[in-house]
Amino acid sequence: MPSLFDPIDLGAIHAPNRLLMAPLTRARATDDHVPTPIMAEYYAQRASAGLIISEATGISREGLGWPNAPGLWTHEQVEAWKPVTEAVHKAGGRIVAQLWHMGRLCPPDVIGMQPVSSSATLAPPRPGNSGRNPYAEARPATQDDIARILDDYAAATRNALEAGFDGVQLHGANGYLIDQFLRDNSNFRDDAYGGAPENRIRLLREATQRLIGEAGAGRVSVRLSPNGETQGCDDSDPKSVFVPAARALAELGIGFLELREQAPDGTFGSSDVPKLSPDIRKVFPGPLVLNQDYELDSAQADLDSGLADAIAFGRKFLANPDLPERLRTGAGLNTPNPRTFYAPGAEGYTDYPPLSAAS
Repeated sequence: MPSLFDPIDLGAIHAPNRLLMAPLTRARATDDHVPTPIMAEYYAQRASAGLIISEATGISREGLGWPNAPGLWTHEQVEAWKPVTEAVHKAGGRIVAQLWHMGRLCPPDVIGMQPVSSSATLAPPRPGNSGRNPYAEARPATQDDIARILDDYAAATRNALEAGFDGVQLHGANGYLIDQFLRDNSNFRDDAYGGAPENRIRLLREATQRLIGEAGAGRVSVRLSPNGETQGCDDSDPKSVFVPAARALAELGIGFLELREQAPDGTFGSSDVPKLSPDIRKVFPGPLVLNQDYELDSAQADLDSGLADAIAFGRKFLANPDLPERLRTGAGLNTPNPRTFYAPGAEGYTDYPPLSAAS
C-alpha cells in the first residue's frame, strides 16, 4: 500500500506526496480582494505539500462576503496572483485555486446587495456574535441568476489559469452556495434545481462542467462536506444526495474529489451523522482526498484501508510550513495561534519557524 510520502497523480497534476494543503481562509488580501506580496511568501513556504489548494477565492463581487479574502474576477486580482503562483512553482510546488461563491453567507453590508441562494432563507449568525445576525434573507436565484453565476465560474477558471494556477477546485462544501442547493433544509425550489436529489445536484454538476470546459477534467476538483450540519446547512438524508453527487462527478472524470468529514469529537465542527466516505468510495473510483482532524497514524490508516488516496491537512499547515518533512521525520509540530488566523500582517502567517531554523 502507498504511504503518505509516495507520489500520486491527481488527474493531470502529479503530486510528489499525498499530504495536501487544505484550503484555509487567511484574510491577507486588500479591501478590494487583491492578493498581496506576503501571500506569495506564505504559499511558497508550504510548497512541499503534494498539492496546495488555495484559500477560498471569490468568483464575483456578489459571491464574496468575507473581508480581505482574495478574488479572481478583475484584471488587478489576476495580475496580483501571478507572483504567488510563480513563487510556489519556483519553490517546486503545485497550487490550484479554490473557487468560491458564498451565497446566503454574504453579509449585505459587505457585498452591497441582497445575497442570492437556492431559496429565500436566512443563515444563522456566526458563533460568538452575541445573537446579532449580520446576514439577511437571501433571494432565490432566478434562471438568469444561475446562468450568470455559471458564467462567473467559467470566467474565474480562465482567470485562474491566466494567473498561473495548475488547476481549480469548486467549493461545494461548508454551507456555501453549491451546498445550499444540495441540502434539503436550504433548498425549497420546485423547479429543475430543487426537490429530488437529482435536481438538487444539478448546479453542482453544471458548475463542474463549466470548470471542465475551461481547464479540462484532469485539472478540476471538487470539495464537498457530506455529513452533518455546517453553517446552517443540513440534509435529512445526506446519503441520498451526496452519493449520487459523487457518482455524477466520477462520470465527469474530475481529477479528484475532496471530502471534509466531521466526527463526533471534531475540533473544528463536529457531527454524529455517519461519515459517507465509505459509500462515496464505492461510486467514485478516482483519487479521493479526505480532510478533518487527521494525525499521521489515522491518515496512513485510511490510505492502508483503501478508503482514501491522499489526505488534506489544514491547521497543521498553518503553523508548520514544512509539514511533510516534520511528519516524515517525526519532528515536533509548531502550535497554531488562532488569534492570528484572520489578522493582517506576518505574525502567525509567515513567521512560523521551519525545521531548518531549529538545527
